[in-house]
Amino acid sequence: MDKESKLIQVRKEKINELKESGVNLYPNDFRPSCSIKTLRQIIKKTPDALGEKGDQFYMAGRMMAINKMGKSSFVRFKDGSDQLQIYLQKNSLGDETYSLFKKLDIGDFIGVKGPLFQTRTGEWTLLAKEFRLISKAVRPLPEKFHGIKDPEKRYRQRYLDLITNEETRQIFIKRSKIVASMRRFFEEKGFMEVETPMMQPLAGGAEATPFKTWHNALGMELFLRIAPELYLKRLVVGGFEKVFEINRNFRNEGVSARHNPEFTMVEFYQAYADYKGLMDLTEEMFESIVTQISDSTIIEYQGQLIDFKKGWQRIPMIESLTKIGGIDPAILNDTSLLLNFAQEKNIHITKKDRHGKILTKLFDSLVEPRLIQPTFITGYPVEVSPLSRKNDDNPELTDRFELFIAGREIANGFSEINDPEDQYNRFLMQVRQRDEGNSEAHIMDSEYVEALEYGMPPTAGEGIGIDRLVMLLTNAASIREVILFPHMKKNI
Repeated sequence: MDKESKLIQVRKEKINELKESGVNLYPNDFRPSCSIKTLRQIIKKTPDALGEKGDQFYMAGRMMAINKMGKSSFVRFKDGSDQLQIYLQKNSLGDETYSLFKKLDIGDFIGVKGPLFQTRTGEWTLLAKEFRLISKAVRPLPEKFHGIKDPEKRYRQRYLDLITNEETRQIFIKRSKIVASMRRFFEEKGFMEVETPMMQPLAGGAEATPFKTWHNALGMELFLRIAPELYLKRLVVGGFEKVFEINRNFRNEGVSARHNPEFTMVEFYQAYADYKGLMDLTEEMFESIVTQISDSTIIEYQGQLIDFKKGWQRIPMIESLTKIGGIDPAILNDTSLLLNFAQEKNIHITKKDRHGKILTKLFDSLVEPRLIQPTFITGYPVEVSPLSRKNDDNPELTDRFELFIAGREIANGFSEINDPEDQYNRFLMQVRQRDEGNSEAHIMDSEYVEALEYGMPPTAGEGIGIDRLVMLLTNAASIREVILFPHMKKNI
């Protein structure tokens, strides 16, 4: 029997003893009068009104450290907001209650009533006048409470990570604030929050492999959405001119430091706008969020300082390939020369790839990793942009941008196609690519084309990866650090 199993066995024996003595291990009638965080605010505002003869408080939380000294003890406990010290005396609580306390363990939840006083070191401490067990823990917390270090264990047992690692708790507190700040921004700009289907008869709105499921009652195959885009644009057709959705998407792809098969994005659409206007809006939103979260437009991410102040670089993709990627402008329009160049650079490209796809793959390898400061890359080829409006001056390119920060894609936006015939032909082009072996190419969505035939105003839309944004603002190297329960292989 290993050490943990022995500790669990000892606790179970103790639990049986407590039950036999009539102790209710899991009561549900204790109500704290406030949180520890609120109590500290009370201390700060009215310290003179506190003391052993002052107000008494009902407090509850998990015991994290116990220092027993015979007839008196100090306990450090925590609730969801902060930690506090308790002082317990046998003479004050009585033999029965103090005896119960001595049988308890670190990790147990307790309820305490009493006034506050300051110790010799000046620490505000709750003097226990009443003491109760309110939830008994069977398993011991990780030893020494220095936090779980093994990433595998941290992700699988996130609850232990949150109990023992304050840094982890702060990441998810900050994540909640980031999402709330984003929601406020959209609402202040007149956008309406909506919800669209997560199970869809066709997996559209992006190029990705979907998860499949089956609906028994309807007798039909459904797909977990890879993007909400085509439904959100149907709402624009229906007259909702500014919409956004903070959504969960699912893509049947690999797991890495930047990818999780289930992830969070915000997508938003605005009528009578174009991709240039969305770049302006994105700059404004990011500067606002970063300033609220970090009290500055500058953050440090993995040793690099990144400035979110408005006025970001905007570079056409073709220009970035020559100026940043180092490709000779003379070969940009020659597919065979580009294939030779890619082979020399050990960049995997197949002869089946169309010219626009080749350019995009070269960009991914040669340019993207070098885009550290917020940078918009514009003018993506039509072949890789099945839902983006063609550029009026160069119909081989689209009115589309992607936002890159710290060498990774954070957002994708474009002026939308509202010509139903153009959209239908783009879908046909994607269908041909699927026939040629591209399993992630977009499917034909005739019902969406039909919606466009009723008329959609000029519109622009964008998707932003919330997980990746949180990574930036919490200095997290892996996406698993910012997702409470990331997907992992089954623990055998």
